[in-house]
Amino acid sequence: MGLFSFIKDAGANIFGIGKSTAEEAADAKLAAETAAAAKLKETVSDLSLKVSGLDIVIQGDRATVTGAAYDQATKEKVVLVVGNSAGIATVDDQMTVENPEPEAKFHTVVSGDTLGKIAKTYYGNAMKYPEIFEANKPMLKDPDKIYPGQVLRIPVLE
Repeated sequence: MGLFSFIKDAGANIFGIGKSTAEEAADAKLAAETAAAAKLKETVSDLSLKVSGLDIVIQGDRATVTGAAYDQATKEKVVLVVGNSAGIATVDDQMTVENPEPEAKFHTVVSGDTLGKIAKTYYGNAMKYPEIFEANKPMLKDPDKIYPGQVLRIPVLE
């Protein structure tokens, strides 16, 4: 006979009973992504953001968001809640808006940024920082607590 070599984790258990290590890992990853998506949906609900039919699907570091947002600001806030979550690198926004309005710009916070500095950049007036703070509530609780890498909504001023 002799000695035969096999890849020990390549197949399922004998007679097809059980799962291979790769299948178990895929199942665990899917379960983690499903749990993370459910937590994000709960967070959106807890923030009282008006979205009907909200669904969030996570695949790796990409999240896809669907549903009907009450207005553009709500849609953008949902994208920010999802995108500013650990493990999410991109958000595929497939939401619709019931009450359209102008789209905000997005700003990624860098070291040294303050809301006043950001307001000066976008509006030409650092004292307009409350507009940015209000546009990012309820995700922001304090105008002095922003962090590098965080993405903020910069609304169009009327």
